[in-house]
Amino acid sequence: MAMESYNIIIVGAGMAGLCAAVEATSNNVRVLILEKENEIGGSSLLSGRYMAFADTDIQRQEGIRDSTEILVNDMLSIGEGSNERALVEAYGKHQQETYQWLVQNGVQFHAVQAVSGHSVPRGHQITPKQAIERLFMLAESNSNVTFILNADVKRLRKNKDGKVSEVLYRKDGKEFTAIAEDGVIIASGGFSRSETLLNAFAPQLKGALRIGGNGNLGDGIKLAWEQGAWMRDFPFLKGTYGFHPSADGPRKSQGLVFYKGAIIINEEAKRFVNESISYKSIGTKALEQPNGITYQIWDQAIMNESVHGDALYDFKKLLDLGLIEHANSLNELARKINVPENNLNETIQTYNIDVNKGLDRHFGRSTLTHNFGKLKTISEGPFYGMRTTVAMLATYAGIAVDEHARVLNPYHEPINGLYAAGESVGGFHGAGYMTGSSLGKAAIFGRIAVRTALANIPVTK
Repeated sequence: MAMESYNIIIVGAGMAGLCAAVEATSNNVRVLILEKENEIGGSSLLSGRYMAFADTDIQRQEGIRDSTEILVNDMLSIGEGSNERALVEAYGKHQQETYQWLVQNGVQFHAVQAVSGHSVPRGHQITPKQAIERLFMLAESNSNVTFILNADVKRLRKNKDGKVSEVLYRKDGKEFTAIAEDGVIIASGGFSRSETLLNAFAPQLKGALRIGGNGNLGDGIKLAWEQGAWMRDFPFLKGTYGFHPSADGPRKSQGLVFYKGAIIINEEAKRFVNESISYKSIGTKALEQPNGITYQIWDQAIMNESVHGDALYDFKKLLDLGLIEHANSLNELARKINVPENNLNETIQTYNIDVNKGLDRHFGRSTLTHNFGKLKTISEGPFYGMRTTVAMLATYAGIAVDEHARVLNPYHEPINGLYAAGESVGGFHGAGYMTGSSLGKAAIFGRIAVRTALANIPVTK
């Protein structure tokens, strides 16, 4: 059987793969998208619904002053200087253009919130299903684009010139090979469902829930690895804090009340962390607590900050689902969540005194999240408590790329014909994570990968 030939082959149909596909449609080239699952979207459908953009019309309408420079500085700060500066600066360079491109292509942005790692509110909320379906419709309606679902990519091969161009995949029990003339783009997500890779690179996360996309087994990372790709950020693998223990893939049951003013305690009713830091860093500390048990604690004033329909801040929905305990007094709440009454009262009293004095003596908390928001006391009953745990939703470590989305070998040289974007990429986040930057980088670098591949930039060694 003759092998089908395309200009670009994209592995994975989540945010990165779909943005790459739509970008390719404006260049009148033939594109093949191979998706292992029986539906599109991957882990993008499970995301927290935020994309990180700066100085947008939504921010300006809310009177929020932001800039690309502040955005980039926040990312580098959260990454503790371990992220690849060129990648972060490329994000900054293309972020406004990509935001406008998404809007023009029908992706709907609803509101803006201050979330993890932001100095100002810049978490632009989308409905992932709407965004994914819109991008899919745009790509699929183009006669030059072919989607194949249930297509499990097994290996990549180089041609006689040393360029990655052959894609071997399996569908319905049969083996197929497709040819990419200009480039192969890996956009197949991370490995949050791979016990083999998690045990090898992040054994400290054994106690975290596994709620990533079902297809997130690290396939794309292994494909690139075989072709000589270098890897980045594995030492920084962390789980995400904020999930109720009942969470699974379809039901995220997530609430980040601590970014609205709640505190976090262990089973001894003691605080153990600065609640304003990245929820991934909080997750590391939470897994170290006795029996892995922690709670978020807050009062009615903070409960009133609930945002209807928000994936991270709809606390009233979690209450209605029976995932939050509430009581008229701290003693009653302590009994309900089975922590020492005296300890809980002492912890709250100490915290409130510190907040009123403007100094958290124990953990140095001075804001709600990163550099944004004024601390609040916990003093207005009724009081609330939610048992909270850590989950592996996304891995944020993997293939080394440059600012052009070219996959790099250990000598920082591009591998001819191979590109990567989205969660499969490492080096961007570094030691921390800013909410919204995952979907943001997927869209930005998905488009960059297509542009680079079609430009046919010579690879020299």
